[in-house]
Amino acid sequence: MTFSAILFIVFVVIVVIQLIYYSAFLFSFSIQRAETQLKKHIPLSVIICAKNEAKNLKKHLPSILDQDYSNFEVVLVNDSSSDETLKIMKRFEAERDNIKIVDVKSNEAFWGNKKYALTLGIKASSNDFLVFTDADCKPNSNNWLAQISSKFSNQKAIILGYGAYAKKKYSILNALIRFETIITALQYFSYAKLGIPYMGVGRNMAYRKELFFNNNGFNGHMAIKSGDDDLFINEIANAKNTDFCFSKESFTISEPKKTFKDWILQKRRHVSTASFYKTKHKILLGLFYSSQLLFWAFAITLIILGYKMQWVLAIIVLRFMIQLLCFGFTAKKLDDANLIFFAPFLELFLVTTQLSIFIANLISTPKHWK
Repeated sequence: MTFSAILFIVFVVIVVIQLIYYSAFLFSFSIQRAETQLKKHIPLSVIICAKNEAKNLKKHLPSILDQDYSNFEVVLVNDSSSDETLKIMKRFEAERDNIKIVDVKSNEAFWGNKKYALTLGIKASSNDFLVFTDADCKPNSNNWLAQISSKFSNQKAIILGYGAYAKKKYSILNALIRFETIITALQYFSYAKLGIPYMGVGRNMAYRKELFFNNNGFNGHMAIKSGDDDLFINEIANAKNTDFCFSKESFTISEPKKTFKDWILQKRRHVSTASFYKTKHKILLGLFYSSQLLFWAFAITLIILGYKMQWVLAIIVLRFMIQLLCFGFTAKKLDDANLIFFAPFLELFLVTTQLSIFIANLISTPKHWK
């Protein structure tokens, strides 16, 4: 058997793995419709942890305070900021009666640790139902809180939401960030639907305070600087206590990074937490990303070699058709359908970027959340 023939057989196996993964894990969510039943307004505490976010607080906090929701407080956590973050918080506090400020001083043992600041904010909150977002996030509607909170029930204590990024025209980086965000959402919503939730995003998430303290909060991974959202969810979420909300009114919108350097650093922090996931999640996610990388490597190699071109191209087209079905349906429901036709090119760009991030993290790990 020739070397090219061996490559072709391995390539077919990789594509089969990809098709099974898309069909078994991702397709069911991609065709699901958003359903929300609005309920009575349960008391909520919205927690925002901010470090040097004076500008973003002035810009986005009003849209949170003006939510069409009758019973909520906003807990603003100043994580040892060096700008006017605390001053801006106090200005809003003077104008509103539902704001509570937690001023976190520098602590040598917990320096640069967002989990410590968040824990103090959670302790200061008045209500059992907590909603989390970031200072640079803006709700997509004034029904954000109503939509997210509608998913709480006697059984469901964790609600995973979608944190989108603002669209910028004529920007490859922006398109790549949005593409990666949709792929990530497709993954964690699909896993949650299948009863094996593994992460959420701190830009848009909710859970019960009781659940947090009954599971010792972030104690199991306090020494790890990142992962206040995904590691906590990976530790305590299960099929019974977790639900998700992806109606357009429930989105939050964040400003994306403007340079590749800043985005790479952000992704390095996120990727560094994946090694602490449960074994089953690491295996499944690792299988997906490694098969993506190998698909491109073997497809390009076989095309260069010119081996069985008709079969190779047919298999590539089949794989892209399945991928585009899953990604296309998901992108449409997450209000980013204009990325669908660029998906293959963005995927290749993302796969190579993820490989470089993986290699960089083997050399050194990011130390602080900001």
